[in-house]
Amino acid sequence: MNPYTNLTEGKEIIREFSADVDPMSLIWHEDQEDRTIKVIEGNGWKFQFDEKLPFELKEGDEFFIPQGYLHRVIKGNGKLTIKIIKNEHTKVIRTD
Repeated sequence: MNPYTNLTEGKEIIREFSADVDPMSLIWHEDQEDRTIKVIEGNGWKFQFDEKLPFELKEGDEFFIPQGYLHRVIKGNGKLTIKIIKNEHTKVIRTD
């Protein structure tokens, strides 16, 4: 079971992590496509890329997660709501 609820589906997803989410369920993971993240609501929640220090997620923040890059969310206070914009790779076909 996922530690979040998707409020919308498709290329743009609104995702909510509840205030009572189990912090142990927020695991390191990779995504299958590039993603742009926009923070809608959150208090004290953090985001961490592999081998980097965590940074606080603040309302209005926007950042990019490359496909296959290891990362995780760290629980804060209250709920966290984010918008995920999936950016699928465009394959370049050489004709020369």
